[in-house]
Amino acid sequence: MKDHEDAPLAGVIGWPIAHSLSPKLHGHWLRRYKIKGWYLPLPVAEDDFEAALRTMPKMGFVGANVTMPHKERAFALADETSAIAQRLGAANTLVFDPQRGICADNTDGFGFIENLRETRPGWDATAGPVAVLGAGGACRAVVAALMDAGVPELRLLNRTKSRAQALRDEIAPGIDVRDWSEVEEAVSGVSLVVNTTSMGMAGGPELTLTLQNLSPAALAADIVYAAGGTPFMKLAQSRGAETVDGLGMLLHQARPGFERWFGRAPQVDAALRAAVTGQGA
Repeated sequence: MKDHEDAPLAGVIGWPIAHSLSPKLHGHWLRRYKIKGWYLPLPVAEDDFEAALRTMPKMGFVGANVTMPHKERAFALADETSAIAQRLGAANTLVFDPQRGICADNTDGFGFIENLRETRPGWDATAGPVAVLGAGGACRAVVAALMDAGVPELRLLNRTKSRAQALRDEIAPGIDVRDWSEVEEAVSGVSLVVNTTSMGMAGGPELTLTLQNLSPAALAADIVYAAGGTPFMKLAQSRGAETVDGLGMLLHQARPGFERWFGRAPQVDAALRAAVTGQGA
């Protein structure tokens, strides 16, 4: 194998991993910038994760993305962790440094905010209250990023209220946790509503919302990508709201890792979106 300084290796670790769009997006950047390097899908079961992670630097890997179910374990095994990874207790971006060891970061919140700013340049975090639906792992990063961006009021709702309360206590003590039964009232007057649940998606719970109180001036964002829009996005659009899908979050969260591994700050644009979704040449 060639020395990794000549052809850096990176990849995405998960179980399963065949569904991941990350190899397509990093592969597009490698080709676009004519960088000699590789980005591979790496299916690694939970029991094998630590052994795989510690072996990768010896095989020429300079870093990796980490997806479910390994984000918390990656954080725990890291030698050095960023402030946001510490706050979330999870990592999605790793750099293997010869001197510092495994360096862990979490760029999910960065990707979410950058997606809003790219697709809606006029978006202002301080414009009004925000409602966030869900309390899972991805939601933690979204909530932290929104609070750090200056949201004046964040209303968090989850079907299991205790999970939302735990997220509040661990991530952002200032947020307003409400009962799921109050969801229709909670979206009234918000400037942004964010869906981090799988409502309406295959295998997820039924989409029972009406969003009848959502203002047409509000922005609705989903962290999931689906061709043609998610059921949540379609519902928000029926209320006159503009929407943002989750694809941009995936693309933007990848930027810091690519730059660290391959030495080039990549660009998120229409060509990248087309390459990842298979809608381009």
